[in-house]
Amino acid sequence: MAGVQTAVALREQGFPGRITLIGAEPHRPYDRPPLSKAVLLGKAEGSAFEVDFEGLGVDLRLGETVTDVRAREHEIDTTSGPVPYDALVIASGAEPITLPGMDRGGPREAGPGEGGGGHLPDVHLLRTLDDAGRLRAVLSAQLRVVVVGAGWIGAEFATAAREAGCAVTVVEAAERPLAGALPAEVTEPMAGWYAESGAELLTHARVAAVEAGAVVLADGRRIPADAVVVGIGARPTTDWLANTGIERGAEGAVTADDRLRTSLPDVYAVGDCASFPSGRYGERLLIHHWDNALQGPRTVAADIVGEAVRPYDPVPYFWSEQFGRFVQYVGHHRGADRLLWRGDPATAAWSVCWLREDRLVALLAVGRPRDLAQGRKLIEAGATLDPVRAADPSVPLKAAVG
Repeated sequence: MAGVQTAVALREQGFPGRITLIGAEPHRPYDRPPLSKAVLLGKAEGSAFEVDFEGLGVDLRLGETVTDVRAREHEIDTTSGPVPYDALVIASGAEPITLPGMDRGGPREAGPGEGGGGHLPDVHLLRTLDDAGRLRAVLSAQLRVVVVGAGWIGAEFATAAREAGCAVTVVEAAERPLAGALPAEVTEPMAGWYAESGAELLTHARVAAVEAGAVVLADGRRIPADAVVVGIGARPTTDWLANTGIERGAEGAVTADDRLRTSLPDVYAVGDCASFPSGRYGERLLIHHWDNALQGPRTVAADIVGEAVRPYDPVPYFWSEQFGRFVQYVGHHRGADRLLWRGDPATAAWSVCWLREDRLVALLAVGRPRDLAQGRKLIEAGATLDPVRAADPSVPLKAAVG
């Protein structure tokens, strides 16, 4: 997403030079959100971007891996040889975190100490088009699936697997779903969504091993499994930059500035692989969501063509479809000093607002898209709210401005 949008934005902003877009996957660039939804369920064969790369004059190189950046020579090394650059944009994304010692791919025979004979369950990730294709076969066969991780991707896959008729157990090492993303009082009603869909959610459940026909937890419980899907987070794909001199920070993310420039001249980083300083929230943000990969390229393109560039400081936004609900989040709630409910979380539609000194800084909306749309504008404007009116779900958020 970030690489494609950078190429498109460069042409939209009048860049006349040569653009080379290099990607390691063999597929034409595609959108990732449909992978856990329509593509996974066989409702769509793919999600390729409708971009005329030839018409834009973009040299699209697929199945080619970049291995190094040599800033002094203004060249990158690839599996097909060196490529010179005047400006380089790193959009290498993020890669899923895997469980240690677990094979990914087809079944293999269980070895000594792995529960005797028989096949070990397939272990899958859900990040790429090929991942979605392999998992589509799992869903078609209506296998017993264990999902490791009750985060956003785990919930989305569990939703699709239940829709396909699979028996689903979700195991989460923390005490609740979305433990690293949202406060306990907000995620508490979400835990009930799993049982409502027919999936079993096990918390405080750490995986110890995968054995023939089962996932074994640290407390000795054995969960029957024909396939295992791991959704325990992602980290920036930046190990290939280790010897380049490009500064990296938390989680290995490229440390970009407020114009998404790296520590090397003429080198930018955008999307899931880069963090940036947010003046709005007073901290450095690393955002692994679609909207960031859409907005960041516009800043990069503007800087490359020499336009005046405002600091890159977006209001983060993402959405998730799970268990028959449309969940949207906007803003950044860390540092908020007040949480307000709009509606009853036992119902199908409710929202949560986070305030800091009565200024709206973040909002989570479940089935209330109007709250999300209005809240996003209010956060961008730095608006303060009347907490009493904001907590009344019958009052439009824009009418609660204090």
